[in-house]
Amino acid sequence: MASLIRPRFLILRLPQICSGFRKSLMSSASTLPTIFEARKRIEDIVSASQSWQPGDKRSNEEQARVAGGQDSLPPRTMKDSYSEAIIPLSDPLIREKYINHFSTLRIGRLLEDLDTMGVLIAYKHNMPDPKQTRSPLTIVTALVDRLDLHTKVVGVEHDLKLSGNVTWVGSSSIEVGMTVKMLKGDVEEEIVSTTFVNVARDSENSKAAICYPLKPTTPLEESIMEDGEQKKLLRQQRSRESLLKNAPTAEERELVHSIFVDTLDPGVSSFSIRRMPPNSVWMESTKMKNAILCFPQERNIHNKIFGGYLMRQATEIAYTNAILFCRGRAFIRAIGNIQFKRPVEIGSVIFYSSEIAYTEGQFMQIRVHTEVEDVKTGKRDTTNVFHFTIESDHALPRVIPKSYGESMLYLSGRRQFQNFSSRSDDL
Repeated sequence: MASLIRPRFLILRLPQICSGFRKSLMSSASTLPTIFEARKRIEDIVSASQSWQPGDKRSNEEQARVAGGQDSLPPRTMKDSYSEAIIPLSDPLIREKYINHFSTLRIGRLLEDLDTMGVLIAYKHNMPDPKQTRSPLTIVTALVDRLDLHTKVVGVEHDLKLSGNVTWVGSSSIEVGMTVKMLKGDVEEEIVSTTFVNVARDSENSKAAICYPLKPTTPLEESIMEDGEQKKLLRQQRSRESLLKNAPTAEERELVHSIFVDTLDPGVSSFSIRRMPPNSVWMESTKMKNAILCFPQERNIHNKIFGGYLMRQATEIAYTNAILFCRGRAFIRAIGNIQFKRPVEIGSVIFYSSEIAYTEGQFMQIRVHTEVEDVKTGKRDTTNVFHFTIESDHALPRVIPKSYGESMLYLSGRRQFQNFSSRSDDL
């Protein structure tokens, strides 16, 4: 496998991106909008209906306002899209929604709010006029490039502040960098940093729409934009090197063979009789599945199932899988490379399949594969694949693949964990 591009994002943080203009926009937590008000703002931007009606469409007037070419659009700056919002966990009624059985934060709920925040920031960047209240675009989340948690335990006693801005723009794609900080009096403790990639579509969500270009105003912002381009190239490189397209490397093939030999009974000259090595578990025994019927309550502003809801459900099945596997505390440390391959319609059924793909020390790599089925036709398609790096409070047994397919999942999980480990010093 060719050496991967290592983007400078591993060193640069969002506070550095915003440091040149953030002071002029800072407000106390009491004056910042809540994430619920941010969600209402998106509804207003697209004139979303307050009640679900099958076949709802946006007006022809809005469709006609979609830009035709990027060269004709005035550039925006990072400052233009910078936004902040509060999750008011100090409110006991709101805290109840975000707390888990360990009295710490439900990361899945946070993902929902980050999805909302990323879309709002992308809309803000693409507003034809800052005073304008409506947008001709449909902006949806296409990818969560990465999400890193900088602390194992996230409490729920203090408000959280979400902030971010656009960091890179393609012709129809928009990268948004965000951080989450815990507000402890006058101290803001960064607990999460993440990169979301959104795409702009026309109001019918039928074809790509053009985004306003992004203009750097400082050398640091130039570096951030270059980093966005590097991350795009890195994603393309990883896609090319995917085990779905290419054979494992020589080193990986040797590893798979070594694992296979370890499972053979030395007293029997047979490749078909397998035994589980000490302190190990078969991968097939770690699988969990769930099915959910999609109701209108979980729709987004475009009358599809909210991407944040899909991420929350995947996160919580992965977390459940983790605590059942380790029989103790589990801490989500990173989530990577979540791709939204297709929208999920109301009334369809989502199937989640989770398994422990790889373990090393106290860490486990969990893969959640998500499919959606049309209940009328029976057609089933993949919608997402999620990768979670989760840490236990004790050493874990080794996960052993049996089949060739499981061996590929093992190697894929190992690659994901190596990617996490390579940047752990920067977290």
